Amino acid sequence: MHQNEFPKIERAYLVGVHVRGTEAALDLDNSLTELALLAETAGMEVLGQKTQTLNSIVPGTFIGTGKLEEIQQIVNDLDVEAVIFDDELSPRHQRELSKAFGNDIKLLDRSALILDIFAQHASTKEGSLQVELAQYEYRLPRLTRQWTHLARQAGGSAAGSGVGGVGLRGPGETQLEVDRREISRKIDRIKRDLERVRVHRRQHRQQRQKTGVPVISLVGYTNAGKSTLLNRVTNASVYARDQLFATLDPTTRRMDLPSGRQVLLTDTVGFIQKLPTTLIAAFRATLEEITEASLLLHVVDISHASVAAHIEVVEDTLAEIDVPPIPRILVWNKCDLTEDSGIPTFADSELYAAQVAVSAVTGEGIEDLLSAIERVFSKRLVRMSVQIPFQRGDLVAKLYEVGRVLHQESDVDGTLLDVEIPATQEAYFADYLADSSD
Repeated sequence: MHQNEFPKIERAYLVGVHVRGTEAALDLDNSLTELALLAETAGMEVLGQKTQTLNSIVPGTFIGTGKLEEIQQIVNDLDVEAVIFDDELSPRHQRELSKAFGNDIKLLDRSALILDIFAQHASTKEGSLQVELAQYEYRLPRLTRQWTHLARQAGGSAAGSGVGGVGLRGPGETQLEVDRREISRKIDRIKRDLERVRVHRRQHRQQRQKTGVPVISLVGYTNAGKSTLLNRVTNASVYARDQLFATLDPTTRRMDLPSGRQVLLTDTVGFIQKLPTTLIAAFRATLEEITEASLLLHVVDISHASVAAHIEVVEDTLAEIDVPPIPRILVWNKCDLTEDSGIPTFADSELYAAQVAVSAVTGEGIEDLLSAIERVFSKRLVRMSVQIPFQRGDLVAKLYEVGRVLHQESDVDGTLLDVEIPATQEAYFADYLADSSD
């Protein structure tokens, strides 16, 4: 669980497999390019890669024996310290491959690599808890690969095994069960801690909803530029780098739209293909911020060769966490890095209320984006006339905060206002409707 699990420079070799007849978001070459970026983000140096096309995954060693022998030779020749597979390895694959490569070689898969990067980048207690939970749940079924190590460590004797020399199982198995129970206990504790976080988030969200200020969530593939966009439109100073998973913890900032209407803009963790399911589950409390938003800004890197696949991965992940049909704007970011100034043709364009090309770095297209946000919210507004008693100045202030006041005047009974407010706030002011006969 240590954040510095990887040395600063560790020599790594990548392995990727394509199974005939299967489809993935990214083709094998692009997937390995992304895996190399993940390895570099984790502080590793990638020395090379090897690929194989198979009819099916080999049950024992994942790849064929001939290919395994090739990689073993390369690992020895290049003095490789870590072998990273692009797909998640089963406990059996990890056990057999660990035997093949030996104890001196660190064996990782994409999931373990992503989990380690998250551990390095989590900066809050909540983020650390979420990553710790995902790591424990990932490692629990893989404890079997520690069998020979534990048995050797126990010296072939029941002494010190925790059972006082009594029992029918060997010392390795006994220690394995102890390890499993300990990890299960830690998982239960972390889940309780995260449930408290979830309850606190829900209470905070309910309080926020009472104010009527709409919430916009930024979603997108990792390194699409969400944090940079947040900084641009809110004058914030959120950490942003040209790096995968540069930020993990959600950040919320207030933003003023051109009409004067205020909204809250929330940055969320970036998605990636083959994102470990344990990680999605662990970040449930954080991802609930997305499901409760009034509008999603789906930020994509227009300059990336696999941008269409990135969009598909994000939408699939949103479906996986059961995001309701919230209005979406597709934000084609980094338009300063492409010569084509137009918006690409996208098959599922009807999914989005609008599409805008911007550069979060230069500011190009930002005014168009803000106007598009205004248009989406305008469609969700209702117009009403209300009469607010003089002693309820707080309600007048709330109307100015959550909506747009078109006209205001006073008479002996109070303040008369013609307003446009979100439909979700209409019931809140229903008792103050002005008499239409006046």
